Amino acid sequence: MTADFRNLAIRQLKDYRDNNPGTCFEDSNFTLDVNSAYKLQDTVTELRVSQGEEVIGYKVGCTGSGTLRQFGMEGPIRGTIFANEILNNGAELDFSSFTNLAIEGEMAVRIGAKGEIASAFPIIELHNFVFRAPLKTLPELIANNGLNAGITLPDLSWQKSTQYIEQSAQLSVKINSKIIATGDLWPLPNGATDSVEWLKTNLKDWNHSLLSDHIVLTGTPLGLYPVHPGDRIAVSINEEEIVGCTVSTPH
Repeated sequence: MTADFRNLAIRQLKDYRDNNPGTCFEDSNFTLDVNSAYKLQDTVTELRVSQGEEVIGYKVGCTGSGTLRQFGMEGPIRGTIFANEILNNGAELDFSSFTNLAIEGEMAVRIGAKGEIASAFPIIELHNFVFRAPLKTLPELIANNGLNAGITLPDLSWQKSTQYIEQSAQLSVKINSKIIATGDLWPLPNGATDSVEWLKTNLKDWNHSLLSDHIVLTGTPLGLYPVHPGDRIAVSINEEEIVGCTVSTPH
């Protein structure tokens, strides 16, 4: 690995921790291809792990028709999920800790001891919704870890649920009192299996693998929605609210 590439990863991590992600993409002369973007993401992950953070899973993103319309890009792409950025149901988000905070409601799965899908449950994915290059590209999305800035999990009983691994249902996102999107649970034709199998192949290409108890975010069939101080977010299945969080108001 070149010193320049490692220095770029150090810069990426510092920008992320300074709540100013991805500043390298402001430079009109700066370009990455998809492979270099994954190399950068993985180098940042290695730095974070070396400093005591723990990888607890991955995201599959840019798969559904909603995000395809928003971003004009077709994935899938992979991002990495860290234990210190997991929040519990009902959490209050510090708006100032994010850059242009936006959320997705989507289904996640937990991986079992034999690599199988052991449970399926809705989550709220948190994003720093920032693209700095003049045109949105997959390399910028990948290098910035799929814009991921954490997730909010439902209660433990839901995290163990097997009900919706196969069963179809309607997923919806509500902000305050308004349902802003409703759709199928999964963004890909064969449900969670498609997302997990694609992820396994991608990870293998990069000498990684899914481990027992890892969480996989399968991608949203809906869209990415900006939120603001004072907002309350809820994600439901068949109109039953499963996981929610609020955004703090300035003091």
